[in-house]
Amino acid sequence: MIWFFPVILIGGLFSTLLGYLVMLFMIFFLTLSYFRGRFWCTNLCPRGAFLDIVLKKFSLRKRIPALFLSKQFKWTVFFAFMIFFILQMVTAEKTLFAVGFVFIKICLLTSIISIVLGVPIHERVWCRFCPMGTLQGKISSLNKSK
Repeated sequence: MIWFFPVILIGGLFSTLLGYLVMLFMIFFLTLSYFRGRFWCTNLCPRGAFLDIVLKKFSLRKRIPALFLSKQFKWTVFFAFMIFFILQMVTAEKTLFAVGFVFIKICLLTSIISIVLGVPIHERVWCRFCPMGTLQGKISSLNKSK
């Protein structure tokens, strides 16, 4: 899935409709997480593949600070990104392209954060508090039959 990472980040700048593909993936994998947990994170996340294959070569691979591992931090980041997402949706022009670009902007922002933190700390530090992974974990915990 690493090929999907540059397609969305670079291609999304030229065709914001790719943002809808991101949205569809998010909906599908959030639904799947009820049955399979964080399957997306472990097996299919394009950013995770990029972090493992590319950023790992540049990362200092230090111990991840306790702050990034705390539930409070994870949920703070989750709610901050939800507020950012909602504000972006409310202020975006109500066109197909503008709404698609909201998803591209979020991918760009989270990718920049993952790279900026991944080099000096650990390539997968972002994954410890990724809003998508946090939500997948919560949805997975709702399935008592697992």
